[in-house]
Amino acid sequence: MNTVLPIGSVVKIQGIKKPIMIFGYLQKSGLGNGKVIDYVGVPYPEGNIGPQAQIGFQRYDITEVVFTGYENEEFEPWKQLIRAYNNPDNKTE
Repeated sequence: MNTVLPIGSVVKIQGIKKPIMIFGYLQKSGLGNGKVIDYVGVPYPEGNIGPQAQIGFQRYDITEVVFTGYENEEFEPWKQLIRAYNNPDNKTE
């Protein structure tokens, strides 16, 4: 998936049955490998019930967008930052 999704978007992820709601971007993986993940989310509709329920995933793990969150002009700089991080050659998607 090449689209940058806003906070609040609900997606289906490979290997996970429950929908996941996105609540963060570009965070280091909690696995201790130093890898930066594209998105961090929580199960929908439960939400953040604790750190053990937070799920880090990459854009290519998304199999379906169930709902797209709110997006306005304030989201645009974040979208560009995420695209730049994922495209070091500054290629547009």
